[in-house]
Amino acid sequence: MGTMEDTPGFSMDTRDPNNLNLHLQVLWDDIIAEPEGIQSGDCTWRTSYKCFYGTKHCCYRVLSFILGPLLACCLGCQFACLAFQHIWCNTPCLRQCKINCNFVRAVNRVCMQATLAPCFDVCGMMFQRIRVRHGPLPSEDPKEEDLFVV
Repeated sequence: MGTMEDTPGFSMDTRDPNNLNLHLQVLWDDIIAEPEGIQSGDCTWRTSYKCFYGTKHCCYRVLSFILGPLLACCLGCQFACLAFQHIWCNTPCLRQCKINCNFVRAVNRVCMQATLAPCFDVCGMMFQRIRVRHGPLPSEDPKEEDLFVV
């Protein structure tokens, strides 16, 4: 049996390979800033810096130790349910809709060919003799074949 490091998607070094949580990279300079002219003492600044990082890391580690495995279990169940829903419910439903839509499309095509196709055929025959010419109209009478000259 292999180690955890052999598992795809698991890494002890790169824990955010897809950069999902870039917005959570909070540094001391992003939170606390003292402008020129009003600054605390150097001892206070260093102690505050150490307290900030120490508290942040300690609190995160305690919360992740206590709640991390429970939330991982809940998220695993949630994504398993989501996969089940897509595999057993959504995909068959989508396939059923595609089958029904193909039937409706075939019925629609037959109705259109029976009702509209003859009308468009007649319109096509009626307008097939139209010729569009650029320039002035001829002065002599149009011939019978040029009846629809525009």
